[in-house]
Amino acid sequence: MSTDPQPPGGQDAVRGDTVGALIASGTARLQASGVAFGHGTANAHDEAVWLVLWCLGIPLDEPLNDGPEPVLGRTVTSADQARVAELFEERIATRKPAAYLTREAWLQGVPFYVDERSIVPRSFIAELLVDPPADGGIDGFLGEDTRAVLDLCTGNGSLAVLAAMVYPDVHLTGADISPEVLEVARINVEKHSLQDRVALQLSDGLNAVPGPWDLILCNPPYVNAQSMAALPEEYRAEPALALAGGTDGMDFIRRLLAQAPGCMNEQAVLVLEIGNERSHFEAAFPDLPVFWLDTSAGEDQVLLITREALVAHPT
Repeated sequence: MSTDPQPPGGQDAVRGDTVGALIASGTARLQASGVAFGHGTANAHDEAVWLVLWCLGIPLDEPLNDGPEPVLGRTVTSADQARVAELFEERIATRKPAAYLTREAWLQGVPFYVDERSIVPRSFIAELLVDPPADGGIDGFLGEDTRAVLDLCTGNGSLAVLAAMVYPDVHLTGADISPEVLEVARINVEKHSLQDRVALQLSDGLNAVPGPWDLILCNPPYVNAQSMAALPEEYRAEPALALAGGTDGMDFIRRLLAQAPGCMNEQAVLVLEIGNERSHFEAAFPDLPVFWLDTSAGEDQVLLITREALVAHPT
């Protein structure tokens, strides 16, 4: 049952004859509608800015209140106002992530194509690649001989693309179990002209990509069953295959950690994102020594495991 306070065109519909007025009205409309965020924005205001600017064809990185003719004060035609209002109503009525409506997601300032075949990219591993912490993060574990990098569960290919941009001397392979999601990844590899450095491979886990790898990046399905059942509609609009990790969220990860040593070079490392599942990870692998990496969400989201640790503590 919908809880939307007003239908399109009602008193709460998005309206305004300037960019700033549309953003303010859109923010209020999203707040009143009860939509969930987390697919590129964390609150109603940021999502309203995204939707308004995208709909009006204004670059998302353009300063809103600077210069001789600030964006916020620009006049918007009645036709464009109607298009903006329609986009907000579609976001509210469908409960789809905004990225599925705009067909675009941004990760670390880099644009990526996305549609319903893949989840919306939002990995903290991207932070560690593009803006490593003072202690070096992932880079502190890599050497001059790091050349073969695997992005497992590549989704729309965003991590593979970012890694190729950050590490110009490496060759990347993005692997995923879904043929459909690899079609999306291919769009992004070509969008960023990386066909010569990023290969894409259909693979169930590591089965078709045995390596050996110097670095494995993986943002796998890790959401536990209880959390899956409670996900907002926006998250349920995404492919469950990319999210659901079984009862404790560790089903895929158990298989990965058992296979990984045989697919890694001697000094290789595995970087694994597990979201809010640290307690389940530690319960499943109590004796495995890992390094928790610092991200903007703290030190509970991403961990690094050396091949040496995996060999010494088989799972």
